Amino acid sequence: MRKTASRISRRTLLKGTGAALALPWLDIMKMPTDQADPMARLKRGSQNNRLAYLYFPNGSAKGSWQPEKISPDGSLQKLNRWMAPLESVKQHLLVTNNLWTPRGNGHGAGTATWLTDGGYNERKIQVAGRSADQIVAHRLKNQTVLPSLELSVKGEGHFSGCLPRNSISWRDAGTPLERETEPRSVFDRMFRTSADSAIDRSVVDIVLEHARQIKRAGSIEDQRKIDEYLESVRGLEKRLDFAEQQTQQALDNRQVTDTLTRPQPGIPSNHQAYVRLMLDLIVLAFWADATRVCTFMLDHGQSNRYFDFIPDCKGTWHALSHYRDISGRTEDDDGKTSWNTVSSKRDMYNRVTRWHHAQFAYLIKKLHGIREANGQTLLESSTLCYGSSISDGHNHGEDNLPLILAGYGGGSINPGRFLNPPRATSMSRMHLAMMQTMGIDFERLGDEERPLDLL
Repeated sequence: MRKTASRISRRTLLKGTGAALALPWLDIMKMPTDQADPMARLKRGSQNNRLAYLYFPNGSAKGSWQPEKISPDGSLQKLNRWMAPLESVKQHLLVTNNLWTPRGNGHGAGTATWLTDGGYNERKIQVAGRSADQIVAHRLKNQTVLPSLELSVKGEGHFSGCLPRNSISWRDAGTPLERETEPRSVFDRMFRTSADSAIDRSVVDIVLEHARQIKRAGSIEDQRKIDEYLESVRGLEKRLDFAEQQTQQALDNRQVTDTLTRPQPGIPSNHQAYVRLMLDLIVLAFWADATRVCTFMLDHGQSNRYFDFIPDCKGTWHALSHYRDISGRTEDDDGKTSWNTVSSKRDMYNRVTRWHHAQFAYLIKKLHGIREANGQTLLESSTLCYGSSISDGHNHGEDNLPLILAGYGGGSINPGRFLNPPRATSMSRMHLAMMQTMGIDFERLGDEERPLDLL
């Protein structure tokens, strides 16, 4: 029989000396007394929703974002070959068309204004105001341990130190938020309360006794959920340890890594392992309710990362995005790589796009695999936006941006469709709609006052 005598707060932490773990949603947690009121349940649900923006630079080749087959009612029937990694999760997607941003045609301004819209002063490094994610984080700042997480992979190549190309989250018009690039630092920020106490011990071991006390008061289902959660945390710790050992070996042996650069301390040398560790940290942060708002930059806004680890792919990401230039002597090419034909270079560019689709699909599947006490999966209570501030990379286009929404926003989104507004529509309307999934009605963003209809 389920125990109901004891109740704990939604914000209860598993504590130990030097560590504190936020708990996932359990049956034993206090619930509002308005459960019989459908409107109250809807409002409460929006308060427990999550929001994430995943940004990638350099756009995508024209045509690579168009689904292969769409039914008359707009349902996604088949994605194209470059979107193939998302085929198995297409029922959870809103693939968009005809969305634009007036600042999307530049690597610096486009990155800095992707979530802020409106004006940009390049000389002052100043945007129009607080970014969409931070508007939400500010409203929810007292509800979670961390108001938000700002994550990024460590940039590669030219412009790695260029501020506007490295910032999508802005606290206000002149203050970009610092990004976390080391997985261990993100983990410790969420769960370590001291840098000195028991630093070599597993966080799970530190809080284990408190976890046992909570389990004794909970239902059998709660006990299972706590065990599953702690096992996931411990598994992530082990992967962090392994990645750091591999990175140190590469540094010690002066190995050339997958991306043709030496790894930084604390950052995995294998780029896919690095990206997936960061994605797993997003999942864990949402599961633990450590935060409900997250941004993740898959690279800075003019990335020169090599993707030579992808079969039949050579050259830097930014060079590949200018797929009509095959001499290897334009923009910031490395001066060593050239291509035989425009079509072969475009295919390499599309392979990089497809690789990133696979990472997004990985995140979607992880969120869909975790079920909370209210019966919803994390994906059902999440809204994810994945895309770029540039449309066709070669032309630096600002219209028809490559953007995908995933998740259900707690019932605020009807996915599995091709979202195709009849006329060019500002991305700000999508931001306003995403705020609504979080229970926030914001009057205006950029020049827009009306949210996009996601149902």
